[in-house]
Amino acid sequence: MRQIVGAMLRHACTQIRYVTAVRQSEARGDVAAVYAQAVEDFGVLAPPLALHSPSPTALAAAWTMLREGLLVDGATDRAARERVAAAVSRANACPYCVDVHRATYETLDGAADEDPELTAWARAAADPGAGTPPWPASWPPDRRAEFLAVAVVFHYLNRMVTLFLAESPMPAAVPGPVRGPMMRTVARAMRPAGAASPAPGRSLPLLPAAPAPEGFSWAEDAPAAADAFGRAAAATDAAVHWLPEPVRALVNGRLDTGDHPRGPSRAWFSDAVAGLPAADRPATALALLVAYAPYQVTDQDVAAFRARHPGDRALVELTSWAALRSALSTGRRLGRNQEARTAPRADGGRRT
Repeated sequence: MRQIVGAMLRHACTQIRYVTAVRQSEARGDVAAVYAQAVEDFGVLAPPLALHSPSPTALAAAWTMLREGLLVDGATDRAARERVAAAVSRANACPYCVDVHRATYETLDGAADEDPELTAWARAAADPGAGTPPWPASWPPDRRAEFLAVAVVFHYLNRMVTLFLAESPMPAAVPGPVRGPMMRTVARAMRPAGAASPAPGRSLPLLPAAPAPEGFSWAEDAPAAADAFGRAAAATDAAVHWLPEPVRALVNGRLDTGDHPRGPSRAWFSDAVAGLPAADRPATALALLVAYAPYQVTDQDVAAFRARHPGDRALVELTSWAALRSALSTGRRLGRNQEARTAPRADGGRRT
């Protein structure tokens, strides 16, 4: 069965758009190190991870966040975190991630334990127009922080997957009635090689140490994830050192306002880049589209960017930077409620 799963995943890797993933047999150096950890701790080399491989930095950042945010047990179990991953992915209209993570939690212990509060919070957490969803009063701070970490990870991954992958990991020829059982078979393969869940922190040395992102004090209650976000944010930011400062400033400034465009029109980003030099517009437009509406990216947008920045590495570096900037902005928004509920008391404890 694992051979069938492996064949399907290899097929899925050939369907990655715009870039060519590094083959597992050809991986070297940092890419090989990430691949080895992924196979050991995740069970497979999944296409959403492999698509980052043209940039070793982006690959390490994606893996570190995914591992420390989703795979490592703490106050929450894997089934509950997978439920959050699927709910956020559904709200972000990322059917690929919905299929994978719904199938995963359906195969885990505890999957039958419905938690309406959790599902409602996760869906609201993905909606930029929903404000800051309330935390269920029964959740202690570490539980809140771990679920919020999963939400941030999937705000990032959903954007990258929407851009680079098809709507489903299943080949189009697979009949509908067979797709669910096949996805659950794949999900069972997505387990650590050993019986225990992965120990926290193992992926962190893949990236240089860095402080947690601004506005992420809530993540102190999920320390491995907080460390991962800090390292990933600093590394992806350094990777786009070639990106002109006006481009960075425009993207970061727009995300800081919390303004989120709605509707099918692309006029919003055309207006946003109108004042920039013509040479900077393709990178800015692509970054804004990935941050806000990756489903609106066209082949022409990618071609315009490649005309000035050829090569797979630059494309992965730009898109991973933009996707993570957007995810971190969402993490700050969602964390405001968490921080208010866990503010220090005069006696040194925390209010919950």
